[in-house]
Amino acid sequence: MKYFNTQLIITSLLGLSLIGCGDTNSNNNEDTELSIFIKSEKLTGNALQGKVTPHISDAKAQLGMHLFFSKSLGADRDSACVTCHHPLLGGGDNLSLSIGVGAVNADILGKGRRHDASSSHYDGGPLVPRNAPTTFNIAGWNSVLFHDGRVAHITSKNISTPDSGHLIADELATKNLASAQSRFPITSPEEMKGFNHENKDNQEIREYVASRLGGYGEGKDELKDTGYWLNKFQTALNEPNGSSKELITEQNIAMLIGEYENSQVFTNTPWKDYVEGDKGAISTSAKAGAILFYKSIKEGGANCVSCHSGDFFTDEKFYNIAMPQLGNGKGDGDEGIEDFGCLSTTGIERDKYAFRTPSLLNVEVTGPWGHTGAYTSLEGVIRHHLNPKEAIQNYDASQLSQIGLQNLDKLKVNSIRAIEQLEKDRVAGLDVLQDSNLSNEQVNNLVEFLYTLTDPCVLDESCLAKWIPKPNQDPNGDQLDAIDAKGNVLGRE
Repeated sequence: MKYFNTQLIITSLLGLSLIGCGDTNSNNNEDTELSIFIKSEKLTGNALQGKVTPHISDAKAQLGMHLFFSKSLGADRDSACVTCHHPLLGGGDNLSLSIGVGAVNADILGKGRRHDASSSHYDGGPLVPRNAPTTFNIAGWNSVLFHDGRVAHITSKNISTPDSGHLIADELATKNLASAQSRFPITSPEEMKGFNHENKDNQEIREYVASRLGGYGEGKDELKDTGYWLNKFQTALNEPNGSSKELITEQNIAMLIGEYENSQVFTNTPWKDYVEGDKGAISTSAKAGAILFYKSIKEGGANCVSCHSGDFFTDEKFYNIAMPQLGNGKGDGDEGIEDFGCLSTTGIERDKYAFRTPSLLNVEVTGPWGHTGAYTSLEGVIRHHLNPKEAIQNYDASQLSQIGLQNLDKLKVNSIRAIEQLEKDRVAGLDVLQDSNLSNEQVNNLVEFLYTLTDPCVLDESCLAKWIPKPNQDPNGDQLDAIDAKGNVLGRE
């Protein structure tokens, strides 16, 4: 087993010491109490129950992987999907706020990634305004994607997107949520579009990138070997005689990336084993944490299950929990540096500062946490939930995983506005986060429980290797073979 950063080493070794060997001193009372919660919450342990997902060995998922790792899909060929969502970085990028286009070295991922300070668009900090959500278990989402839910199922077959508008079916988003979502990073100047194609609308930039891969239209002469891609599309789509223009379309690119993302299924956790009947699968401390997770605040618990429900650990709804607002925001507020969250999608005032409840599966490796990655430890996230106002007042900005974040002077101002909204909602009797009091030991127990939601595969480089292409496959030189700031291949010492 190989670990990829200091945080993983610490948390994983702690988890292994408490989980891997089993706990022969399990308290029968705790098992009894948990069995009641498991029954009342109708837990099965199967987070993707009833879903049919691609296998990474499938031809379409394989081509999706190569597309996912290709800088040819970035408008300026300096970013790829994997720039912000690498398997060895928890399906994210291990940054509070992502650095998409305009990096000093496009192949450096993780904490060593830096913007090119000579760029006229560089303002001293990350340009992407939100933390990169993990792609792990993306197939588990039934309703919404993105922090603000701007890609959403409105019926079993219809999906709304920013192109169509909220609750209006997008006729070009017809496959699944992952495929629909994959069509939007290229439309963001900060993520993959860059600033040299501002004259192109969303559909034009997608079709431009597709034509580059296919060697036709506007992108005809940009790659030296488009036959590389045509052969892959012909094989994956079982169309040996298909032409580039027929096969290499933005719709097929989105579908194939969706197949790759949906193959990232990591749900075989110690907690799953416990729910299925192995009472020694988790430690006594983790069991105590699980009880706190499911018990109401009135009964002395943390009531985490009120939002993180079911086997997928999310209700897929949106809440204002007043997470710290870092970075440049989304253009909201009087100064344009706030992020109003779900309000920007729905236009409904009560959705102001509300963000999607994340799944907690593999949460150990998917940090930093929060919609701006404001917390770099699970303990920090938990303590914020216990008392957001106190957490904001005592927020330690030195924990941030990057240097040069802009608008830190506005961090508390913006965050306090979200807290004021939260307190108004409490007074109004709305279903919102309530303060709770837990001891240090109880917080530690909750952390131990969260460790049991980790599939061992996401801690193991050899296991994750199936989702990473072998290096130097693309004759055009655009495959992103990730390295760290020291030039080492990502994940290796």
